[in-house]
Amino acid sequence: MDGNSYWNPRHETMPRRQLEALQLAKLSRAIGWALDRPGLQGRLLREAGVSPDRLTSLADLERIPFLTREAWMDTQLAAPPYGELLAAPPDTAIRQHVTSGTTGRQPIRVLDGMKDWEWIAEMWCYAFWGFGVRPRDRVFVAFGYGGFIGFWGAHYACEKMGCLVLPGGNMTTEARLRSMVDNGATVLCSTPTYALRLAQEARRLGIDLVNGPVERVILSGEPAGSIPATKRLIEAEWGARTADTAGMTELGTVVMFECEARPGGCHIIEDHFIEEVVDPDSGRPLPYGELGERVVTSFGRGFIPLIRYRTRDLVVRTPGGRCPCGRTWDLYDGGIRGRVDDMLLVRGTNVYPRAIEAIVREYPEIDEFRIRLHTVDGIREEVEVQIEVAGRGAADGRLVPALAKSLAEGTGGLRIGVREVAAGTLPRFELKAQRVQDDRIVIGSGRAKEAVT
Repeated sequence: MDGNSYWNPRHETMPRRQLEALQLAKLSRAIGWALDRPGLQGRLLREAGVSPDRLTSLADLERIPFLTREAWMDTQLAAPPYGELLAAPPDTAIRQHVTSGTTGRQPIRVLDGMKDWEWIAEMWCYAFWGFGVRPRDRVFVAFGYGGFIGFWGAHYACEKMGCLVLPGGNMTTEARLRSMVDNGATVLCSTPTYALRLAQEARRLGIDLVNGPVERVILSGEPAGSIPATKRLIEAEWGARTADTAGMTELGTVVMFECEARPGGCHIIEDHFIEEVVDPDSGRPLPYGELGERVVTSFGRGFIPLIRYRTRDLVVRTPGGRCPCGRTWDLYDGGIRGRVDDMLLVRGTNVYPRAIEAIVREYPEIDEFRIRLHTVDGIREEVEVQIEVAGRGAADGRLVPALAKSLAEGTGGLRIGVREVAAGTLPRFELKAQRVQDDRIVIGSGRAKEAVT
């Protein structure tokens, strides 16, 4: 790659056999790196008898044990603050970040060195260039710039590409909107929820986003970035094209991105990652087209080698080579479909928050919503969707019953109540939205669960 182009046809259009050979070579190197250093990852490999010279194909991945978030957290609790996963001395690091803390007993702390951050930015360059961002663009990053890794890598990637970067940290929503207008921002980076929040505030301020300068909205941080109804709503509010991306603090950077052709899913950056899809219960590999859990092996981060890390993300993988963009990398159809941990069991029925959001977002009158689980008479579990309409759509009384009917039809007949609440009642989010409030009573304890996901 040179300073003006981040389209790498040698890798992005590589035939499958050559790509797998490249992945196998990088996997062997990553295993050798981990084995030569102390820590949890090397210990797991040694206990399983895995070594670089015994790898003959990617099928040998199944011989390598999984690394889980729980095991990682256990080492940080036992040997604070960083645990036993580091493959380099902590005093050589240049950055620390923590996970968002939405799941698990505590956030995971990660360290990175200078080369790690060069790689992190490079991966985001794949995503931005793939969606048509060019050096002439002015990119507004609507992000708080805190300890969560979020859009940090995106910021550096845009600088590396030569874009003008407009950092939106420590600003109110109104100030961010005025900065975008004043500076003629052509690209917005935000979570899907916050893109909609910005649009709501723009309406209040009388700012015309549809005829404004923003041409592209790059989404990350929530599965909603690949929900068609949510994307359509964002595009209607902004008059701009949207694309989804996904990454993880534990992996350091973006792992998949939606290209300009928008084939209905995200390309996996397969020259830097090996992605597997496994059954969440058995751990057995699943074929193309089946919903399962992502397992990721990363090649670019020297400080923390991650080999077969269980992400708990739910995905459906489809073969590469079908996208008009020419990339041969496999795709995740519909991006991240949700998380294994997110599944709600209500009256014996499994339902995912993403499925509810996909239905709610078909009603553009709804400004915000929340899913509330609660117990009636100490026995019967109920679920309701609370909605804010801001006086724009429910006055005729038809919205609430229409949404209730759509929710029942879209969740296999599950009865879901719908209740309109006053404007400004529900929380707003800049980072990952937490829209499930679980007030169910734990039978036998006499108290409500303390669970918000």
